[in-house]
Amino acid sequence: MKTNKIMDEIRSSISPEMKLQMEMSVAIANRIYEILETRGMTQKDLAKKLGKTETEVSRWLSGTHNLTLATICKISAALEADVVKVADCKLEPELV
Repeated sequence: MKTNKIMDEIRSSISPEMKLQMEMSVAIANRIYEILETRGMTQKDLAKKLGKTETEVSRWLSGTHNLTLATICKISAALEADVVKVADCKLEPELV
């Protein structure tokens, strides 16, 4: 997980729930970056597939944006990959 001094200070003063939310947000953003890299795609490519602006996708991938489940599902479908893995929940085989 990517960290920096300021974020470490913030983490030390917040609730366990908020800390977990921050960690998961960064992990999701990192997973999306990993998928993009594997596919040779850019944020701009993802934005185009989703019909969004590159700025909006950049905000999502900052790791500080609270992505909705709907947005995560749209990203997973656009990338044809699991962004978040949940027990007993997988993309249809034709999407993987």
